[in-house]
Amino acid sequence: MEHTEIILAEIEKRGDSWYRVAKATGISESLFGKWKKKPSSKISSGNLALLADYLNCSADYLMGRTDNPEVNR
Repeated sequence: MEHTEIILAEIEKRGDSWYRVAKATGISESLFGKWKKKPSSKISSGNLALLADYLNCSADYLMGRTDNPEVNR
């Protein structure tokens, strides 16, 4: 699974919307749409950190490096 697919799945699992996450993090809503269309899209380290903080999990979890969201927090 691509990292963007993991991020989008985590947002959905938590019952959030792209709009709410975009507003809270400052990440453009269109970027979420790009990730949906092209899961292999790159993500900046800054956006990854914002999403990890917002979703209260580790960046390694969002990158698919671990199944444990608490590792390396």
